[in-house]
Amino acid sequence: MKIFKRIILLTLVLVLLCFVGLQAVKALYPKKYLPEIVNACNKYNIDPYLCLAVIKAESNFVSDAQSGKDAIGLMQITEPTAVWIAEKLNYSDIDVERLKEPSVNIEMGVWYLSYLLKIYNNDVTLALCAYNAGHGNVDQWLQNEAYSSDGKTLTKIPFSETNNYVIQIEKNIKI
Repeated sequence: MKIFKRIILLTLVLVLLCFVGLQAVKALYPKKYLPEIVNACNKYNIDPYLCLAVIKAESNFVSDAQSGKDAIGLMQITEPTAVWIAEKLNYSDIDVERLKEPSVNIEMGVWYLSYLLKIYNNDVTLALCAYNAGHGNVDQWLQNEAYSSDGKTLTKIPFSETNNYVIQIEKNIKI
């Protein structure tokens, strides 16, 4: 009888730990703004989990986040990039404050990810590098034999911040 009680107690403890662990993961990796994310991702053919992972890495789901480099909103878009994207999307009323609106920021960020994926033949690593470090840097890295052996993929990401960014997003996607 003692063994039976211990097995039941151990089972209950394991179930409780699984539940607590799941709740912790949900708290650390929320799915906030899901309707806006799904809408934009469907519109631009992007995996919603990629978008969620980018938002987690960029702003941790804080809609009015602003970086030291003046990137704004959930997907951390700079004003010059926002102006360029707005021209491509035929938006006439984009200003810095609108970048704090989740639906606007998500649509612009997802469109930009889509654009980068097209440029880099759906290579997610290259697109993420470009999202973080700029596609001019990525183009230079691809032309440098120290970072690319074939001019199409990277064997090394020279910026440690960008390398860590890609690793973080890959981890976020899995979670």
